[in-house]
Amino acid sequence: MSNQTVLISGAGIAGPTLAYWLARHGFRPTVVERATALRSSGSPVDVRGPAVDVAEQMGVMPRIRDAATDVTGMRFVNAAGRRVGRVNLRALQQAAGSREVELPRGDLASILSQASRDHAEFLFHDAIVALRQDEHGVSVTFDRAQPRRFDLVIGADGLHSAVRRLAFGPESDFAHHMGLYVATMRLGGLDGQDGLVEGGREVIMYNTPGRAVAIHPSRGDALAFFAFRRPAAPGFDYRDPAQHKRLLTAAFQGGGWRVPELLKRVQAADDLYFDSVSQVRVRPWWHGRVALLGDAASCVSLFGDGSSLAMAGAFTLAQELAASPGDHRLAFRRYEASHRTLVDPKQRNIARAASLLIPATRPGILARNLATRLWPLGAAAGWLRRRLAPVS
Repeated sequence: MSNQTVLISGAGIAGPTLAYWLARHGFRPTVVERATALRSSGSPVDVRGPAVDVAEQMGVMPRIRDAATDVTGMRFVNAAGRRVGRVNLRALQQAAGSREVELPRGDLASILSQASRDHAEFLFHDAIVALRQDEHGVSVTFDRAQPRRFDLVIGADGLHSAVRRLAFGPESDFAHHMGLYVATMRLGGLDGQDGLVEGGREVIMYNTPGRAVAIHPSRGDALAFFAFRRPAAPGFDYRDPAQHKRLLTAAFQGGGWRVPELLKRVQAADDLYFDSVSQVRVRPWWHGRVALLGDAASCVSLFGDGSSLAMAGAFTLAQELAASPGDHRLAFRRYEASHRTLVDPKQRNIARAASLLIPATRPGILARNLATRLWPLGAAAGWLRRRLAPVS
């Protein structure tokens, strides 16, 4: 059993999962999070594949299932709101015996944090501002807390990772814009009497060439989703809400269906999420005593399995550290070699997934819609479900 101290930056999905498993192996984890509390974003994410096994071993799978969105299908509509395609996701899951669960991201983060909070130290409303490592450990300077020493530091702090910037180099060296921007916005506890909600438990999506707008009926807190094709915006700042609203409004101005109503809500929103659809490519995922996890290491972006991969990666990293006591270099190498077998195929599928969700042309939209009507249920739904994963 190890008694090493490990600082984990980020209390999203990967960070708390890693803290839980490190503590189980005798490490002493500390999680630092810039936010003042757990994030409450309602953006839906999936727990599937190896992440289900991780959650079951943590004993949290019943809570994850209780928090499920219970989405039954995806409906594609035209500007008048008429259905032009549909995929029955519930039937696919039942036919395949799938164990996957979709739930709000905030709920998943809360469940994972609660599982680890008795086994790890959590520092909210703080951030790492400097790292200095030597042969024996890492000296960490925080924004608020007093400087401390740790044996290892893990960056699980997402696409815009501070740990990656401090230990590996500027974000521009590793994050690559994929020609898309995405936004999500909570719509509140809407019901069938609200003009925006018309699909019950179905995701409703409206496309124009290079644009997609959807309403996702997450549990009691519907979510608006926007995605559009665009080269990298000059001077883009992921922390500038005013800029985000301008870009979003310009991209969707004049759209049909419910777009005008949704754009009005965008202007009034104080919780709009907006960012570039990007991939992170880092080789290797570790430098000395500092390693990266989740999106900080290998963001698979909008069309991947970010949350599931984060949970699986955290489990693997903890296992390898426990299996190589005193040899973090060997552990980091084994973790990366193993986890890349899951991550790399997802990163290669971005273009194909984008062509499905956000066809660039009107013929592409028509072909996608026709496919959902003509293909056998399992083929059409499987094709969509494997490639459509909400923001992670």
